[in-house]
Amino acid sequence: MATDLDRAQTFYGDLFGWHFRPSRHGHGRYTIAFTQDGAPTVGMGVPAATGVTLPVTWTTYFAADSADEVVSRARERGGTVAVGPLEFGSGRVAWAADPDGAVFGIWEGELTSAWWGERRPGAPVWLELRTRDAFEAALFYGHVFSWDAQGQDRCDVRFEHDRVVLHIDGKAVAGLRGGALEATPDPNVRPRWHVYFCVDDVDRVATQATALGGGIISAPADTPYGRIAALRDPEGGLFSIAASATTTTEATESLDEAEPSYKAESLHDAERDGAESREAGP
Repeated sequence: MATDLDRAQTFYGDLFGWHFRPSRHGHGRYTIAFTQDGAPTVGMGVPAATGVTLPVTWTTYFAADSADEVVSRARERGGTVAVGPLEFGSGRVAWAADPDGAVFGIWEGELTSAWWGERRPGAPVWLELRTRDAFEAALFYGHVFSWDAQGQDRCDVRFEHDRVVLHIDGKAVAGLRGGALEATPDPNVRPRWHVYFCVDDVDRVATQATALGGGIISAPADTPYGRIAALRDPEGGLFSIAASATTTTEATESLDEAEPSYKAESLHDAERDGAESREAGP
């Protein structure tokens, strides 16, 4: 979600090489961003004028076969549904928060791409939830999105390197990490979903973000999953960047070989709804 779509497009277009195409999604101005090789990657929009100022943010969306069923299960587990499900372009959407207050979206409709299948510069490469208790969060999301029902070959949840990690089709795509504080004034520490975009050179892109009017929240640093940095755009939207596809994949594979993984406790046995994710914002 942005307040100035033209400004957001200029910043992210220059930073990631995205080009944009208007879309009929949404109830305001909305556009789809494409990577340099033409792959649809994220949605960006400005809501219709309502007199209410919404925060600039990236929102993680989870795909669902039935938004109504997912919303029902979210409420059963102590989540809060703020809006929807409602018609949104060619599909249906809802916005909710988990019991610790981390906001996420629910999308019922066509998926434009499976971003975890091929990591490419400018596309999302990793999602991470900062939360109070990673295991409780895994139980919540696992129940809501029926991770257990999809089978371990399709959807596998493990504990790796101080976080719960979700694997889709054998690839690590999201982490749930504890230690977030709901009352902290720092939005980088409060419970929320963080989106990481793949780049060829983390240090260069972090420097470029500052030159384009953004800022560096956490300086580039090496991690078990590759080199990363946390940034903000000119309107204050927070996002992160991670090392290129080759570096990230090799790091993940070497970690899987170096340390044992532990299957997270059984989450929930329910009908399949999909653990695919998409990003919409900022």
